[in-house]
Amino acid sequence: MKRREFLVKAAGAVGAAWLSRGVATDVFASSTLGKKFSATDTVTIGSTGIKTSRLAMGTGTVGVGHHSNQTALGIKGLSDLLLNGYDNGLRFFDSADTYGSHPHVAEALKHVQRDKVTVLTKSWARDPKTMRADLDRFRHELGTDYIDIFLMHCLSEGDWTARYQGVMDVLSEAKQKGIIRAHGCSCHSIEALRAAAKSPWVEVDLVRLNPIGSHMDADPQTVLSVVKEMKAAGKGVVGMKILGQGDMRSRQDEAIRYALSTGVLDAFTIGAESKAEQEDLMRRIAAA
Repeated sequence: MKRREFLVKAAGAVGAAWLSRGVATDVFASSTLGKKFSATDTVTIGSTGIKTSRLAMGTGTVGVGHHSNQTALGIKGLSDLLLNGYDNGLRFFDSADTYGSHPHVAEALKHVQRDKVTVLTKSWARDPKTMRADLDRFRHELGTDYIDIFLMHCLSEGDWTARYQGVMDVLSEAKQKGIIRAHGCSCHSIEALRAAAKSPWVEVDLVRLNPIGSHMDADPQTVLSVVKEMKAAGKGVVGMKILGQGDMRSRQDEAIRYALSTGVLDAFTIGAESKAEQEDLMRRIAAA
């Protein structure tokens, strides 16, 4: 069999497999099919007005305890990796206090035009006082007067929009003052995700999504049904766990094709650990 014939049949088999599992058939069959994508495409995050690159540079692979695979590269190492992405057209820096990546992002920001980059970060604060302190500390650590997207990190409670109303009010006030440009959350349970979909306060949601359900809030079809509700409400949706926290590392093309084909992600974040890996990822997205 010729290589071209093999690729066509292989792509058809992957698509058929997704459809046979019932994964968002109507979305999959949308205008995204046959469309060309690039990691550097300029996208708008929901109704926020924030324009950035389709691919965000993640800094939190196995991010816990103020450490991650990316921060292990050192401040210069990770900063150089972010700047390599920037030089290749990526404009989205994904960070978090939990990853310990703020100093690394700050170093990269010294070498770029600030308004050309979207900075996203996340806080574990669960009370208003801690959130106010985090807003000040994070801006200091990042070396910036404002943060583009600020998320409540790793929410799992189904009643979080009532339980943490005080924290949400602090972020609403910060947006009014120009300290942040948009607020939202990252969810780590289907109950929290459903609450986020229904909350008018959520402007951006970081959603775990991949075709095998690895490290997700529920099976892909269930998650997609909730995310479609978010999209209908005008919320920005940024995908994470695209490679299933490494479970699809040997199936990257399949994972990327899935993320692009769903039609529900404004952007998605993947953490590369070297310039070669980063550039290979960009090539794979273009080839998908």
